[in-house]
Amino acid sequence: MSEKVGFVGLGIMGRGMVDNLMKAGFDVTVWNRTASRMTQFVDNGATAAESPKQVGELCDIIITCVSDTPDVEAVILGDDGIIHGAEAGNLVIDMSTINPVNTLDIAKQLNEKGIAMLDAPISGGSEGAANGTLSIMIGGAEADVERAQPYFDAMGSTITHVGEQGAGQTVKLSNQILCVVNMLAASEALLFAKAGGVDLEKMLQAVTGGAAGSWMLANRGPQVINDDWRPGFTIDLQQKDLRLVIGAADKMGIPVVATSLVFNMYRTLQAQGLGSEGNHGLIKALEAMAGIQARLENEEES
Repeated sequence: MSEKVGFVGLGIMGRGMVDNLMKAGFDVTVWNRTASRMTQFVDNGATAAESPKQVGELCDIIITCVSDTPDVEAVILGDDGIIHGAEAGNLVIDMSTINPVNTLDIAKQLNEKGIAMLDAPISGGSEGAANGTLSIMIGGAEADVERAQPYFDAMGSTITHVGEQGAGQTVKLSNQILCVVNMLAASEALLFAKAGGVDLEKMLQAVTGGAAGSWMLANRGPQVINDDWRPGFTIDLQQKDLRLVIGAADKMGIPVVATSLVFNMYRTLQAQGLGSEGNHGLIKALEAMAGIQARLENEEES
């Protein structure tokens, strides 16, 4: 018999993840700071909790997926946090992307109460969350990963136990480096093709399946050329992750040259009020330099 699962955080990613847990037949309790976001799930059979603490009281396994390190600390360790409702033997799974150092501190406080924790950040955008095809990178004890496997299976298709507590967050930040640098490469290539007078749809068709292909090119390239800036992941959230990368890299003493460049390019877009757009909006920083736009319907220089 499956355990009762709680889910805290019904944002862009969380909504799709809860949807798939419910489709898999799990008994789900939800909580979100903006209570109206719980309505659709309650209408479909979920239980609404009044606080993260109550989620801990009602559930055996509690999943969190919120925006930033302070948000995770608030819903797990805060005055009305999960730690005050959960019991020894419960399992907390944080699927947010946060600082690995803070992850270890949260895990320590939970472990002292006999509550296990996995850090299991995700990648795949809103599409992956909706389709149940997320990549999930997990740090923690093997027994806890096995216990959580049915829930991971409902939400993702690439599920990898990468190491001990904190390792999931380190791998996720590696993932974010790859995402943004791939988007920078895709942006430069699209702009180069546009300046050269090439049909952008045919360009994408020609290169996406080859050695130069990437998830960002295949999924975000078509959005760029169709002037579609709906976020699978917003610029503001991407910047939060890049700050974590740059801070951790500084502590480790390693260069993150391309990542730092992208961070500063995104900063210019935030200054223009574009932080809520999808992270593929990176190309707009290059377009501003070039004076042209890589769009299907934009044939003239702007």
